[in-house]
Amino acid sequence: MKKLIVIGNGMVGYKYCEKLVNSNRSDEFEITVFGEESRPAYDRVHLSEYMSEKSAEQLLLAPTNWYKENNITLHTSSLVSQVDPQNKQITTYKNEIFQYDSLVFATGSSAFIPPINGLEKKGVFVYRTLEDLDAIKSYANQLKKQGRNEAVVLGGGLLGLEAANAAKALGLNTHVVEFAPRLMPRQLDKAGSNLLVSKIQELGIEVLLEKSTKTILGDSSINGLEFSDESQLKSDILIISAGIRPRDELAKAAGITVGERGGIQVDEKMQTSEKDVYAIGEVALYNQSIYGLVAPGYDMAKVAVAQLLQEYETTMDAHIDLSTQLKLIGTEVGSFGNPFISDHSVSVITYENKLKGIYKRINVSKDGHKLYGGILVGDTSDYNTLFQLYNNSMKLPENPEDLILGSRGSNTGSAGNILELPDTAQVCSCESVNKGQICGLVEDGSCNSLSEVIDKTKATTGCEGCKPMVSELVEVTLKSLGKQVKKDICEHFSFNRQELYDLIKINKVTTFEQAIELFGSGSGCETCKPLLASLFSSIYMETANKQVEIQDSNDRFLANIQRNGTYSVVPRVAGGEITPEKLISLGEVAQKFNLYTKITGGQRIDMFGAQLHELPLIWEELIEAGFESGHAYGKSLRTVKSCVGSTWCRFGMHESVSFAIEIENRYRGLRSPHKLKGGVSGCIRECAEARGKDFGLIAVEGGWNLYVCGNGGANPKHAILLAEQLDEQTCIKYLDRFLMYYIRTAAPLMRTAAWLEKLDGGIDYLKKVVIEDSLSLATELEQEMQSLVNRYQCEWKQAIEDPQMIKRFKHFVNSDQSDDNLSFVPLRDQKMPRAWR
Repeated sequence: MKKLIVIGNGMVGYKYCEKLVNSNRSDEFEITVFGEESRPAYDRVHLSEYMSEKSAEQLLLAPTNWYKENNITLHTSSLVSQVDPQNKQITTYKNEIFQYDSLVFATGSSAFIPPINGLEKKGVFVYRTLEDLDAIKSYANQLKKQGRNEAVVLGGGLLGLEAANAAKALGLNTHVVEFAPRLMPRQLDKAGSNLLVSKIQELGIEVLLEKSTKTILGDSSINGLEFSDESQLKSDILIISAGIRPRDELAKAAGITVGERGGIQVDEKMQTSEKDVYAIGEVALYNQSIYGLVAPGYDMAKVAVAQLLQEYETTMDAHIDLSTQLKLIGTEVGSFGNPFISDHSVSVITYENKLKGIYKRINVSKDGHKLYGGILVGDTSDYNTLFQLYNNSMKLPENPEDLILGSRGSNTGSAGNILELPDTAQVCSCESVNKGQICGLVEDGSCNSLSEVIDKTKATTGCEGCKPMVSELVEVTLKSLGKQVKKDICEHFSFNRQELYDLIKINKVTTFEQAIELFGSGSGCETCKPLLASLFSSIYMETANKQVEIQDSNDRFLANIQRNGTYSVVPRVAGGEITPEKLISLGEVAQKFNLYTKITGGQRIDMFGAQLHELPLIWEELIEAGFESGHAYGKSLRTVKSCVGSTWCRFGMHESVSFAIEIENRYRGLRSPHKLKGGVSGCIRECAEARGKDFGLIAVEGGWNLYVCGNGGANPKHAILLAEQLDEQTCIKYLDRFLMYYIRTAAPLMRTAAWLEKLDGGIDYLKKVVIEDSLSLATELEQEMQSLVNRYQCEWKQAIEDPQMIKRFKHFVNSDQSDDNLSFVPLRDQKMPRAWR
């Protein structure tokens, strides 16, 4: 039996072993793996989650038993001190000698430490391993006990921003310092970086660009940084994540060829300069480059295994794709192909929405036929479409700009149906899984769900960026075979939203604990808890005050949290109609609490800058003046916008204001899968923009035309005509049916426009359900809606009248003090949060 030694048990080293095991030929080898860390390989891609939700065990790629079950001898906490290629043996730090027939270097990389004075000071850390994170967490806890919490992360690349996220999760006041003029300089252009900076700063993380760190200040412990421009920044802890250096010292000492700037030199077979010695992952220098992403490392593992098994035709591609899609500090970021190409043969198409925090760029050939690359910040829903168009050199739509503008019904968008992709289209880069493999497993009956496909192929288990497309491929293929498609909401509930809705209603379940006990497992997560809170509200008209612990943060505090930690207060102004007395009351409240005021697009007044402890005081005064919660914070009815209609306008055909007020007051507080907006226009001039809403009414001769399933935002959709020339009573009846059917059947966080796109039969089917009562549900839907309407309560009023509820509106658990860190600056006779830079 041939002896195989793998030095390194990181993600790529583990993947090498896994691929060898999956080849069903691992029994031909005596496999020994050496890892320096005390535990088996774990998921470094999601390392920052260790600071919040995941344990070390949950991050493991496989438990220790997996190695034993597959006859792999794993040595943890074992440092290899010498490699002798001539005698084909390695020596450990314990002077143990092991012979090999084949050797694989998977030693990865270490953190690059810039040459800065004072690195030896206490409080300086690197961000690389779980042990690093444990040390950071421990030191941060010590700092907070001393009333110190200033953290600086050195490095604004992928890992640096992950480190910043981890520091923020520890409750530290975090700063990111980057030497380059932009964040993520390998993935983003200036505009994309600027937007990412603003989104990160909105979360309270300061970003400093073009800063060269010269000295770490302090005596024995760090207390600040000094930059080359002589400016300084206070810091109690420094986390360095400024790049990587390949761990090639063993190979270099063994006489194996390494690059001038580091890395073990390999060819397209992952072969080093020594026979039977391979290198993979971040230690491998291929095409004179080191690749710090997991996908190229996994490809290298696949090639090295093939060479070991003498499948010589499997080699590395000459071009390594560095496309990546991920979520950084709550912000979606994607980059594919050549994001920076800019010459006479290329047209650059950009879309920027600063209000929504979205930036998109695609680089297209001058003839509009080929996509070269692009950048996405704030919204990566187009990523899979664009990557497939680029990666498969597919023909672009007639108007390439449509690829980043407007709404699309599937992951291939304007490029056509997802099934039109070639079978060779690589869907999961990390695991090299193509469309043909995914669809084939479903078509031959091997897999009947997304989870089964993931188990078979490991697709989505790396960066997870491909999950939407893998999910859609499974769904579309199952539907094409006439099979039922099942979408579980999360690992704790093996049901979709519609099934849970029915289970809760039929079994009269009223608490999350009951639901977990009866239908679920575990303790729940950030996905299922807010979802069930919404379901309880949709079924019982339960307010967000009832089960506070499972609400989203905005629902928990009945207000929208803003970028500096203050809150905005939006009272309901039904139909946009307000008396002078109420306007004066709003002005007096805003003046008393020094709030910034702005009229919203939904015809009401938003008051910004309220501190948490001030919210009940503000609500008390507003309620006294006749106002109630506008539910601007909830996935619920927001507004019903109206024009002045026939009350004042000489073109008005019907009394739009009164009807808008009636509708808004009817559906106020109604919780749904996503927010709802309505509009009522008094004539076809459409001043209330009713067709840009989830439901809209437009006055015509003979009554009202009812439109449904439109929305504005990043992907605007015009609402579609459901019925025409209706009287007001029929409008309400159809709206009751439509809204309750949407609430019952939509997926979590799905707007009405997307729901209609996914609805089999589309608008024609919806007409049959709502108007023709094809499902014999009309009476039931109307009765359910009326029951919810009858149970309405103002959440603000409920909160201020209950002493127990009031207790949650304070900054500190053990103190009534306010937050003295808030800082504002003047803005046109009002105020705004002080900028971080």
